[in-house]
Amino acid sequence: MTAEKIVQKDELIAILEPRVRAGKRVVFTNGCFDLLHVGHVRYLASARACGDLLVVGLNSDRSVRTIKGPTRPLVPQDQRAEVLAALACVDFVVIFEEPDPGALIEAILPQVLVKGADWPEDRIIGARAVRGAGGTVVRVPVVPGAATSTIIERILQLSKEPATDD
Repeated sequence: MTAEKIVQKDELIAILEPRVRAGKRVVFTNGCFDLLHVGHVRYLASARACGDLLVVGLNSDRSVRTIKGPTRPLVPQDQRAEVLAALACVDFVVIFEEPDPGALIEAILPQVLVKGADWPEDRIIGARAVRGAGGTVVRVPVVPGAATSTIIERILQLSKEPATDD
């Protein structure tokens, strides 16, 4: 079942087209989703609540390295895609190679584009295209302290502490 949710861009466009004609509201969001955590889960659930179908654009491994540096991602793209696809709130996952999802958003033209509230509205990639097509942009709250980089830092700190005999 989860494998059916992971699609290529052209396949996604073909899948969405009849659903949009039937009145379904497509929501799009994107990210690296390197280590899935509560912030991601709440964010994706909030995004899904904005429409009928949630499409998640997933940064490829190469794209993540461009954005986050040579030590990321920790989890390969195929595994990250499978974990996202396993979530009930996610309808489709599409991996993109570019550093940003601009071209993908323009190809899909969702009715709703969702990003975290930590993104200033004027810096949300794809917002202009979505609004130009009559759609909306929604910024959802982020969970304080719930970030992949925070989890990584905690693991690194714990790895430096002496082991205990518990």
